[in-house]
Amino acid sequence: MTLRLALSLLGLLCLLGSTSVRAVEPDEILKDPVLEARARHISEGLRCLVCQNQSIDDSNAPLARDLRVLVRERLKAGDSDGEVIDFVVARYGEFVLLKPRFTPHTWMLWLATPVLFLVALFGIFLAFRRRKTASAGGVAPLSGDEQSRLDRLLDRG
Repeated sequence: MTLRLALSLLGLLCLLGSTSVRAVEPDEILKDPVLEARARHISEGLRCLVCQNQSIDDSNAPLARDLRVLVRERLKAGDSDGEVIDFVVARYGEFVLLKPRFTPHTWMLWLATPVLFLVALFGIFLAFRRRKTASAGGVAPLSGDEQSRLDRLLDRG
């Protein structure tokens, strides 16, 4: 029983230890907790241009550090969250956003999945409809002569 408990506790510790670790260095953290919370919120939505699948808040890359510092500098200068994001996008392009904006040049990105899903549903609907039509009208009923001949064959077998 104690071995099972020890293994359970060890598993729990491993699970808790595997949570995401932030790459924010202590010297980057702002003294104002409100500004720091805003900086973290903004950093979670910006892509590390080196790692590409991590936010700058999670990345240890030097460029991600530079971006985190830039975000904090802009916030200390009095910029709003939107102004900070717009500044970073103007400097590095839309790719820096982990969640792209809904603009005319990203409509295809946002709408492709729902449109393809609807097309697939329509295709499935047509396939079932054709199958139902083919099975309902595909075989003609037996004539009286055919039915009597079938009955005679089955009685002999």
